[in-house]
Amino acid sequence: MRSRIVVGGMLALGILLTPAFAADDDILARMALCKESWAESKSDPAKLKPFADDFRAKFAQHEHDAYFLPTANVSVLGLRVSQAYPESVGMGVGFSLTVDATFDDARKALEKALGKALQKCESGEGMTNCELQIARQRTVMLMAEDKPGAKRTLIGCYYFYEK
Repeated sequence: MRSRIVVGGMLALGILLTPAFAADDDILARMALCKESWAESKSDPAKLKPFADDFRAKFAQHEHDAYFLPTANVSVLGLRVSQAYPESVGMGVGFSLTVDATFDDARKALEKALGKALQKCESGEGMTNCELQIARQRTVMLMAEDKPGAKRTLIGCYYFYEK
């Protein structure tokens, strides 16, 4: 009887300590990992509508800025999403998300999801980034501040850089 009480208490404690994140958002992950083309979806309103409706239900634009903030817990690749940029990846045109994770943790999660190692990694001007071309005009990018312990990393898919 006593062991049942102990086991029951441990289960209850485990439930209380479990993070309150929802399951990963597959639609956001597909866009950020170049599995779906943001550029192609933008030119096809019927194809974009389900994504746009889902996005509006989960995010709100931050004042007049280019990024959106989640209105609920949203995660991708097991990482909490803190911002979404539906039309850009840095200076590139695409779709990106900022996740609350170190560059190394985000890289491991991204490479696992892609089933491939990121290539073309560089550090400079206070930033570290890696990328992997998935298809013509589709490149997955990972970028973070080059500072030990920094826990904000950008994951996204870009189509081309603006000049």
